[in-house]
Amino acid sequence: MGRGKFKGKPTGHRHFSTPEEMLAGTSNRRPRTFRQEEVGLKEEEEEEQEESGEEEEENQKRKGTQGIIEIENPNIEKPKNVKAKDVDMGKTTELSRREREEIEKQKAHERYMRLQEQGKTEQARKDLERLALIRQQRAEAAKKREEEKAAKEQKKTEARK
Repeated sequence: MGRGKFKGKPTGHRHFSTPEEMLAGTSNRRPRTFRQEEVGLKEEEEEEQEESGEEEEENQKRKGTQGIIEIENPNIEKPKNVKAKDVDMGKTTELSRREREEIEKQKAHERYMRLQEQGKTEQARKDLERLALIRQQRAEAAKKREEEKAAKEQKKTEARK
């Protein structure tokens, strides 16, 4: 019997239960008690898995030379997703080389700036010497200006007489 251009799937057609069938519990999919039985089976399986979990790890079949040689490969990607319940808060994470170097660089800079403020570094000594020289020059310039001003005023008073 022709159905047009496209053939149907060999798995058959979907059947959806009506709301009445679902309420009555007469849908042709699974009976209501199936879920209860399924939950009971899952609980039993979980208990068995907990007991036999250690045995399964030892009995796992290993491929190639994995069973012979046990070497920690540094190139193997470690699982990055860790569940919250599995996180060990006391354990500190190892930093990468770049992160470690960045932290060391920041600490060295802070240490240098602290010494700089105290005037203990060579650059700080040079800056302080330069600053003292500038202050001295400014004081001399101010003194010279005062003398010139006083001399100017003295000339004005003499010119008026």
